[in-house]
Amino acid sequence: MTTPEIRASRKRSQHARHPAESSDDALIDLVQRRTFGYFWEGAHPVSGLALDRCGLSPDPTNDRVGIGGCGFAIMAMLAAAERGWIKRDEAIERLTAMLAFLVRTPCYHGLFPHYLNGRTGATMPFGRKDDGSDLVESAYLFQGLLCARQYFDRDMAAEKNLRDQITWIWRDAEWNWHTRDGRHVLTWHWSPNNGWSADAEIRGWNECLIAYVLAAASPTYPIDPDVYHKGWAQSRAFDNRRRYYDIELPLGPDYGGPLFFSQYSFCGLDPRGLKDRYADYWRQNVQHTLINYEHCARNPHGHKGYGPSCWGLTASDDPAGYAAHAPDNDNGVISPTAALSSFPYAPEQAMRALRYFYEGVGERIWGRFGFTDAFCEGKNWYAKTYLAIDQGPIVSMIENYRTGLLWKLFMSDPDVRIGLKRLSFESPHLA
Repeated sequence: MTTPEIRASRKRSQHARHPAESSDDALIDLVQRRTFGYFWEGAHPVSGLALDRCGLSPDPTNDRVGIGGCGFAIMAMLAAAERGWIKRDEAIERLTAMLAFLVRTPCYHGLFPHYLNGRTGATMPFGRKDDGSDLVESAYLFQGLLCARQYFDRDMAAEKNLRDQITWIWRDAEWNWHTRDGRHVLTWHWSPNNGWSADAEIRGWNECLIAYVLAAASPTYPIDPDVYHKGWAQSRAFDNRRRYYDIELPLGPDYGGPLFFSQYSFCGLDPRGLKDRYADYWRQNVQHTLINYEHCARNPHGHKGYGPSCWGLTASDDPAGYAAHAPDNDNGVISPTAALSSFPYAPEQAMRALRYFYEGVGERIWGRFGFTDAFCEGKNWYAKTYLAIDQGPIVSMIENYRTGLLWKLFMSDPDVRIGLKRLSFESPHLA
């Protein structure tokens, strides 16, 4: 599935000039393009879907696909097609194959599981009781699909067929099923074997805003706006208004939580000028990012390596396994995706981090698909893994910083606009 263009790009990047001699734009381009390789060269060889994770070397026995990662993969492909890293026809061919595979896999009221087997399509349980639909992972997938529906807008058979297939899958998803017979909140998981026994209500503030927006946007199975206002916005961890490192945080847990809160939903949702009765979401995301940056720059725990050029706490692998790193859960692990996916919110700080990761940490974390997942200089630990949900936002959020491409696509979708209006959002895109 490797194209000549990607092979040539990889060869060029492996022999790129010393970063000290590179402009900021050239280094950003190198990192974004190499990271995109995770979703192109590194895709599952049968389905073309995004592997949940992979190592530094290919593993032919790795069949686990992450549905949320597939949504980020689609968005990365749109950025790559727009930049000419792959041809538009190649992107259409890959996406058509991905969709053809997805429609043959088991679905749960039109929604998808967290993991599936990229070779057979079978659901791979995330947990003992989590072997059915995952509403949030499905939302990340649909975020990407709706961007693709807007991008491939030409009057050509292949593009029309792709749009039609996306529309069919989108209209088939029963978002209101996850209100559990009319509750005023969405529930994360449903299982054909265990029903609602996982019992995880989706209340904010966290990474799940996109699920509520899409649930309200559904043309066939929409939720009532009260589900958003009485469910998502009613939580002890929703409203904050306190200050951390002299920065006020409008929403969320103390210190803001891991940085993926300000990234996953906003690969498509444009936070610039996005407001509702609860917050200005550009301010929310910028303040959250700056609190995370200040924590690492001031380094109250004295972790080795931390500073203005080495920052970024979010969920990632770490020496003990996997954890949601944040200022109030800080064990010395830096995740490159945290800073690099923050380019729209803190471009100067993100650029400093990018140069440090590339020049300072260097080959210890730089590999075939860009930076590996995380590192801890205090323990001399450097991840040998890549994760789809960490690689994807790097490509999408850098592209949004550079051109706003994914934001423009998602916010131009007519169903998305209806959903945002139903939830009483304001945005320049809705004017």
